[in-house]
Amino acid sequence: MAGVFIGLGTVVNVITVVVGALIGIALGNRIPEKTKNTVTSVLGLVTMVLGGLSVVAMGSDALEAEVDGAAMLIVLASLLVGALLGSWLRVEDRLEQGAAWVRGRFTASGDSARFVDGMVTSTLVFCVGPLAILGSLSDGLGRGAEQLLVKSVLDGFAAMAFASTLGWGVLASAGAVALIQGSLTAVGYFAGDVLSTAQVDALTATGGVVLLALGLRLLDLKQIPVGDLLPALLLAPPLVSLTAALF
Repeated sequence: MAGVFIGLGTVVNVITVVVGALIGIALGNRIPEKTKNTVTSVLGLVTMVLGGLSVVAMGSDALEAEVDGAAMLIVLASLLVGALLGSWLRVEDRLEQGAAWVRGRFTASGDSARFVDGMVTSTLVFCVGPLAILGSLSDGLGRGAEQLLVKSVLDGFAAMAFASTLGWGVLASAGAVALIQGSLTAVGYFAGDVLSTAQVDALTATGGVVLLALGLRLLDLKQIPVGDLLPALLLAPPLVSLTAALF
């Protein structure tokens, strides 16, 4: 899927949110809870598969040549230091607090309350999460849109569920998805001109482990604070340069 066009993932994501919201508005509360849980479990499994495929980048020729066999140590160090840093900065908690703050700021009264609540709630769910960040960066780096395509399916069903109770505001969140994920995709695109192939491989492998953690959460097997692992993505590329310089 890497060769289609950069930004494909966000385009598909916006379409699934729109379609899901429209179906949800039409169906109302008739979507069984068991169906929602089954879809989430399937997407959790697929997310873990994508994570495993991304981790394979750890063994790429470019990365191995650059760091002389220390690729696993780089990924491990990125995750450990990133987790410590993320825990110290309380990234996961701050994401949740930020979401609550935004929802509070946009709380409305009267007839507009339902619309605003639907728009804000769905925007936060669709855009504040590891899969939105990792998927958009991967798409921008030219590594393929698979992660965003999985997210698109998940968001489509989430939009359906939200819209069945919160109405047209969920449909409006498609614009936020386009803006936020499109911006992150652009960041990934321009970062590709700055980062070496080895650094991108290290970033991909580290992101793969984060995706595995996210898959465990979707399967409700282990509630790993995935947000606290996000700083690891910033550490992987410079650690490649540092390791290459030392060895």
